Amino acid sequence: MKVAIATSGSDPSAPLDPRFGRASGFLVQDLENDSFSMLDNSINLNAAQGAGIQTAQNIINSGAKAVIAAHFGPKAFQVLQAGGVAMFTSTAATVAEALEEYKTGALRSAANADVSGHWG
Repeated sequence: MKVAIATSGSDPSAPLDPRFGRASGFLVQDLENDSFSMLDNSINLNAAQGAGIQTAQNIINSGAKAVIAAHFGPKAFQVLQAGGVAMFTSTAATVAEALEEYKTGALRSAANADVSGHWG
């Protein structure tokens, strides 16, 4: 199974990005073979609108079945939910810490969007 984690860096020691739609990128961890790849999200950093929707679609297309971020906006939440991607919120300092929280079951499942559109 693949888990995508919002990040502002390019490896597990990088900081967790507090944004979803405008995160710099996503570390996509494959839990089955313990490998990761990077999903670039720079195209959505300065998008006038639709960043959350496009980012959510990119997460779905990556094959991730779960995504970790600090916050999810309403449109991204709807797209991810429709795509069957489980959402988890974390305030971990790094991607590695957020992933460990996920593996141990310490993260809360996002029941709904927790910020308004165009947040952050």
